Amino acid sequence: MTLALRGRRLSSRRRGELLPWLLLIPAAVVVLALTGWPLVQLLIMSLQEFGRAQIFGAAPEWIAFDNYAEVLTDPVFWTVLGRSILFALVNVATTMALGILIALLMTRLNRGFKTLVSAGLLLAWAMPPITATVVWGWLFNTDFGVINYVLSHGLGLTQFQGHSWLINPLSFFLVATIIITWQSVPFVAFTVFAGLTQVPTEVLEAAQLDGSTRFQRFRFITFPYLRPVLLVLLILEIIWDMRVFPQIKALQAIGGIAADTNTIGPYIYSVSVAGGNLGIGGAIAVILVVVMLALSAYYIRITLRQDEA
Repeated sequence: MTLALRGRRLSSRRRGELLPWLLLIPAAVVVLALTGWPLVQLLIMSLQEFGRAQIFGAAPEWIAFDNYAEVLTDPVFWTVLGRSILFALVNVATTMALGILIALLMTRLNRGFKTLVSAGLLLAWAMPPITATVVWGWLFNTDFGVINYVLSHGLGLTQFQGHSWLINPLSFFLVATIIITWQSVPFVAFTVFAGLTQVPTEVLEAAQLDGSTRFQRFRFITFPYLRPVLLVLLILEIIWDMRVFPQIKALQAIGGIAADTNTIGPYIYSVSVAGGNLGIGGAIAVILVVVMLALSAYYIRITLRQDEA
């Protein structure tokens, strides 16, 4: 009886250990179908000569890693990649700083102002990227834009009368940074605010009674609690800002010069869809996927280390 009971207990324990994995199977199948298969197709295409002829039915030719060699030896690719990384870093730094400041501000507002700020953030977050870009494009319009009018007539800076913000690459990316930051800050602010609500008030009050300043309380108490949240936000923002496409493409359509303002997303589009070379575009996309996976792997490794600690 004892052996039989022990056998039943072991069988029940094994079933309990297998149950979570069995429950994950439907979600894993959906993820593989929606993400894994397109990635496999992208990898296959990147190893082929896939141009306009293949789009219209011609058989693709296998050329192994020739597309990757062409991409990695193309100075334009490295220029665009460097520009994309720098642009993403600026956006991430600006978004994280403003998001954290707004979240800290929301902890000190009364209910009415907190609701007002939350509503404003939600409106900015909910606006589609193309719509937001068009609206900001109107504000920075050369002839009728509000920004030029305020600067030239309101502040007396006559050099901004009829100023074109999108022709110059530096001012183009300034406008793009404003648009992307404006739409990204709400996510960071709400997430950090949620994290701040989990910081024990008793610890903060005790530190205040001990004579610590606000900066010291944030650095030594609040920040350690927020570190996992901030790490997730940092990785997500880098990935999202590296993949920016609609805002850049829409600003280029309004008045920017594509050759001087392409980031990696519009560059892939110009090479593959507009240029008709899906093989080269696929190779660039695979390289971008590898970069994103490397960032994700770093986040997973840091998270596992924290869990073990």
